[in-house]
Amino acid sequence: MTQQSHAATPMSQEMQDCIDACMTCHGMCEQTMSHCLQMGGDAPVEIMRALMDCAETTRLCADMMMRRSPLATEMCAMCATACDMCAEACMSMPDDEQMMRCAEACRRCADSCRAMAGATM
Repeated sequence: MTQQSHAATPMSQEMQDCIDACMTCHGMCEQTMSHCLQMGGDAPVEIMRALMDCAETTRLCADMMMRRSPLATEMCAMCATACDMCAEACMSMPDDEQMMRCAEACRRCADSCRAMAGATM
């Protein structure tokens, strides 16, 4: 299959759903970082690092799927790992509603990326 014919192939609903989950998670991680900073920067460094890693990974993963990169499958697997780590980090602050919303978005994205990592793109 040539690059041109590959790009003309319609995107599967599963891939579109994964892109949407990645972009939702990216936005939620960015909002949560801002939330942490507004709280006076009291969030542990590990949480901020997980949020940054997840935000960047999800954005890159969505970009790679949209352009049908041959590396997208591997990126989806890495993205699932980053999302799992971020969800776990956010769960360490269970009394914070923003952290819980972020953890949920991360878990949905991780599940979607895991499914895509097992699919042929």
